[in-house]
Amino acid sequence: MDLATQRKWDKAAPNFDFMAGKGGEERWAPFKRELFSQMDGRILFMALGTGLDIASFPSGKTIEAIDISPAMLEVAAPRVAAYDGHINAQVMDVHDLSFADNEFDQVFTSCTFCSVPRPIEGLQSIKRVLKPGGELYMFEHTGSRYLPFSLMMDFMTLLSKRFGPDMNRMTTDNVVAAGFEILETNHLFLDVVKTIKARKPAE
Repeated sequence: MDLATQRKWDKAAPNFDFMAGKGGEERWAPFKRELFSQMDGRILFMALGTGLDIASFPSGKTIEAIDISPAMLEVAAPRVAAYDGHINAQVMDVHDLSFADNEFDQVFTSCTFCSVPRPIEGLQSIKRVLKPGGELYMFEHTGSRYLPFSLMMDFMTLLSKRFGPDMNRMTTDNVVAAGFEILETNHLFLDVVKTIKARKPAE
């Protein structure tokens, strides 16, 4: 367990919903609902946080959900309980997943890999627990390849990484480096907010 990362997010938990912002959640909710509508089979949801994304889940699913922060999951508990389906939420580090190899049909993330300390290793851990041919669905904010946004995000990350996420992660490149096949990338705001669909190669 990465205790430094756990402490950072435990500290952020009481104010996380305020920091996330009601306007931002409403803006991106339709895109999240569309992405999450593809949930099927054995599902793992990464970094549940305070559970804000649960409102965008389709009903009636059985979902394994993890987060590194017990304080985050404590805030999420009422949303987990209210979900029209079943969510098993537990404290776990993506770098050290306790699930078996080839256990899940799908893994979903939502603004997760801006915060994983070793993102390629974390993605490789996800790949391990996915079945061959299993799919990874991601809603992420990433760094930009375009000036001046790339420089702005590098500068913002100097501060943001101390209290929350990195703003300049090149997540699509990391997905490829971890051994996934990219199936689809949709840019929702410039090249910064996007959805990524990828697949673990069939063995």
